[in-house]
Amino acid sequence: MSLIELNNVSKSYKGLTLFENTTVSFEKGKIYGIVGHNGSGKSVLFKMICGFVFPDQGGVFVNGEELGKNKRFPENFGIIIERPGYLGDKTGFENLRYLADIQNKISDEKIKETLEKVGLPHTIKQKVKNYSLGMKQKLAIAQAIMEDQEILLLDEPFNGLDIDSVQNIRRVIKSLNEEGKTIILTSHNNEDIEILCQHVFRIRNYNLEQLK
Repeated sequence: MSLIELNNVSKSYKGLTLFENTTVSFEKGKIYGIVGHNGSGKSVLFKMICGFVFPDQGGVFVNGEELGKNKRFPENFGIIIERPGYLGDKTGFENLRYLADIQNKISDEKIKETLEKVGLPHTIKQKVKNYSLGMKQKLAIAQAIMEDQEILLLDEPFNGLDIDSVQNIRRVIKSLNEEGKTIILTSHNNEDIEILCQHVFRIRNYNLEQLK
């Protein structure tokens, strides 16, 4: 049984047709890459998978449950879609602590460990409003993975990262997959896709075409 399935999905967004009668499935424990030109619908695809928007026709299923009917949002998702909003006058740790308090599942030590893992030392006292683009990206990744979510949707996770940081985050993603996490990601860098992804889909002609 597929972990995530789009069944005959059609979707227009902001006046543009993005998907027509699209059927695709994602299996548990694999890394999938989604490629396509700017505006092709990668972010909207992710928004449908996590229940932020719904298809005009067809259904999106997670663990056999249709989003919008059986449940609004799927559980156990870690998400980077577009630019997360943060409290600019707080540190990275303080922002993550605030988010973690919503479900109260993890300790301060887990947050610190996650920040170190992505290369953003928890001892940094700098406010997020003064972070570089790369630092904000690392914070976004930390937010997505800190609660050991089973499914990760990572839209352009390497944006703004220097070469060393890219290599580190690739290692983090591989390690998470080895732990059994299911990961769907996008990247404009073909090397990221080739190195990380076991399966690759391209958005083309309002559909998902499997390349690998």
